[in-house]
Amino acid sequence: MADWIEETLERGRAGRATERVLRVLRDEPRFASYATAAEVAERAEVNVATVVRAGQQLGYSGWPALRVELRSRYLASLSAGEVLAEHAGSDADPVRAAVRSDRENLRLLERTLEPGRVRAVAAALHEARRSLVLGSGTFAAPGVQLSHAAQIMGYDVRLHDSGGTSLVNALARLGERDLLVVCDLWMLPVALGRAARMAADESVPIALITDRRDSPLVAVADHVVVVPSEGVGMFPSLTTAMVIVHAILAELARIGGETALAAVRRTERLWEQAELF
Repeated sequence: MADWIEETLERGRAGRATERVLRVLRDEPRFASYATAAEVAERAEVNVATVVRAGQQLGYSGWPALRVELRSRYLASLSAGEVLAEHAGSDADPVRAAVRSDRENLRLLERTLEPGRVRAVAAALHEARRSLVLGSGTFAAPGVQLSHAAQIMGYDVRLHDSGGTSLVNALARLGERDLLVVCDLWMLPVALGRAARMAADESVPIALITDRRDSPLVAVADHVVVVPSEGVGMFPSLTTAMVIVHAILAELARIGGETALAAVRRTERLWEQAELF
């Protein structure tokens, strides 16, 4: 995080007051990652408007969007044990704390989301000949919902959650008319990073759901949706990522129209014939 902010300072485009804000973000990353704009302004001895301008200087719409990035970057620098220690003693009731945390994440998502980015991912899925969804471990969960529901609507969207030759073989079948969807939260597995770069080298369009605008995959992605993901224990929350998938599917259903509806009805008819439920 320090390097990222240092690069902005070295460009010399920020005024003196803005530089003071940026130095607080650089020198006190933990504080900045959860502070309000007013608290940062007080620490930097500037007004709140200067904090907002500092966020815009870094390419964000304002402080809420920047704070999401700061918090994600800070937590991504910690191990699971360190993340747990970060939250230790913050609440005596982790069950209620989890609900409150996700509620706050949803508020942040609503304030920082750019709906056009979600619509673009849905449009890319609609236009793609086939789509491959990648995720690792628990972070494959959004991909499970995306691939399953999209298939019900008649789209060729498949989840791949293994590496090695199996993953490379799946990538080898993708081309310029296809789409690779990657969910990158907290720490990026090496296999997923390599897979995305290989796909980009073959001109395969890439859609990315991530909790960091500095994800290594942003540079190769055609579509990027950023979500807050902080949980209350040692692992990130998937709630906002699942909301984005829900929104993508809703938009996909709208775009698909009668064709998607007919596919759903046919799938349900086959379920009945197979007596699945």
